Amino acid sequence: MHTRTGSVFCKGTAIDNPQAWMHRREAVLNPHVPRDLAPRLRWQVAASGWLVTGFDRAPGRHVDIAPDSADLPLLTATLTAMSTTPAPGPPVKILTAGERWGGRISPELLAGDVLVHSDVTPKNFLVDDAHGRIAVVDWCTPVRGAAWIDTALMIVRLIRAGHTPAQAEAWAAQVPAWADATPTTVTLFARGTADRIAATNAQTPAVHLRELAAAADAWARHRAAEPAHV
Repeated sequence: MHTRTGSVFCKGTAIDNPQAWMHRREAVLNPHVPRDLAPRLRWQVAASGWLVTGFDRAPGRHVDIAPDSADLPLLTATLTAMSTTPAPGPPVKILTAGERWGGRISPELLAGDVLVHSDVTPKNFLVDDAHGRIAVVDWCTPVRGAAWIDTALMIVRLIRAGHTPAQAEAWAAQVPAWADATPTTVTLFARGTADRIAATNAQTPAVHLRELAAAADAWARHRAAEPAHV
């Protein structure tokens, strides 16, 4: 939306939509996300049965994560910054990573005090070529957890985009927080992630979920096959 004071990105939902809580959560969380990582919230309005949120417009294009993409170094820098962003304390309430994924991996292995985005689809990473930076959007489902989790989730996306599991892990090693995770923890997380995505795909079949499930399974099998990872 274009206004006299600049462009605004708006998104809205019916107030009684079961997913409306995500819009409210994102608005509450926004002040706690560094300005150089996410567009600023301008307003949130509830009226006539609708909940509408306005943000500064983030110019740019979706990040390219294909092998040899020129965007990969910038993505590394962005995930490094994300991995050092502290999760907010009270009164902001967000789930812990253990609460989100504890059914598939021991909660203590995911524990930490970093603000984890958790939805690292390339569509949520907008490259601003003019300023050489990435804006991360849709902070709707954050969790408090270990610094390496977003990087681990991005590995699955890279494999789907054409990287081998070994290549994706070599890229992840450039993010300093990756060293915080023990090999055994990563192996358990990879298998848990693969099982979770496979279960979602079984319930809601879709091309992108099928591809993500295959990528996650390839990563899990790669981890299990490496003697150093067991």
